[in-house]
Amino acid sequence: MTITHNPKYRLQGIMLASLIFIADQAVKYIMIGPLQLQSRAQIKLIPFFDLTWAENRGVSMGFLEANSETQRWMLVGLTALIATIVAVWMAREKLRGDVLALAMVLGGALGNITDRVRYGYVVDYADLHIGAFRPFYIFNLADACISIGVAILLARAFWMREKNDGGKDNVETVSD
Repeated sequence: MTITHNPKYRLQGIMLASLIFIADQAVKYIMIGPLQLQSRAQIKLIPFFDLTWAENRGVSMGFLEANSETQRWMLVGLTALIATIVAVWMAREKLRGDVLALAMVLGGALGNITDRVRYGYVVDYADLHIGAFRPFYIFNLADACISIGVAILLARAFWMREKNDGGKDNVETVSD
C-alpha cells in the first residue's frame, strides 16, 4: 500500500485549526464580555450543563500549575513547543484523518496558549454534571477539541495498526 501526500489535506488542516481557534476565542469573548461570567460565577442552563467560571493556571486537570509569572511563561513556552511539534507533525502527515485530528489538537492548543498569554490563565466555563457528580473538570471548547483530536489519533493508530497487520506480527523478509 503506497500512501501519497495530498497538499489539500494540509490546507484542510490549517483551515480546521483556524476555525477551532477562532470559535474558541469567540466563545471565550462571550463568556468574559457580554455574559460577564467571571462576575456571575455560574449560569445554570439545563439540569446537566452550566456555565461556570474557572481560571485554569495549569494544564490538563490543573497539572503543572503556574503560580508565578516565571512559571506562567515557562508553561507558555512548553505548550508553544508542543503546539509547534503538532504543527510540524500535521504538515508531514499523509493521512487525512490524522491531519484533521492533529488540526483539532493544534487549534485547541493555540486557543489555550492565547488565553495564558493574554490573561495568565486559561478561561474555562463548560460544566457538565449529573446532579452534584462532575465526571469532568470544568473545560472549554479548546479542551474539548484537544481531547477529541487525541482520542481520534489513538483510535486511528489502533485501528490502522490492526488493519495493516492483519492481526499478525510485522515480519519483514529479505530475499537475495
